[in-house]
Amino acid sequence: MSNILQKLDLILKDRKNKSPEESYVSSLYDKGINFSCDKIDEESKELVNAIKNETKERIISETADLWFHSLVSLSMKNISSNDILLELEKRFGTSGHVEKKNRNT
Repeated sequence: MSNILQKLDLILKDRKNKSPEESYVSSLYDKGINFSCDKIDEESKELVNAIKNETKERIISETADLWFHSLVSLSMKNISSNDILLELEKRFGTSGHVEKKNRNT
């Protein structure tokens, strides 16, 4: 299952060189980081609404949308899903309170 992130990373990298008319991802790249961040904002609000008011299926769907648009934006900054997974892995065994305190110093 974790291979899906690797597959998405490859697709996102490939779409950087495609025409915006060829793919949705390419059109997002063409619209730029501000548009992409606005999509993250939109999708996060839709996810919050789904969590509060909708079915499990809608929550899963909205989460997938948010993750997808986050990955697109990260790829615009040359950050891969693996970079995020490595960061999460570093946090194992560390209390969330300690990790947050260390982040703010």
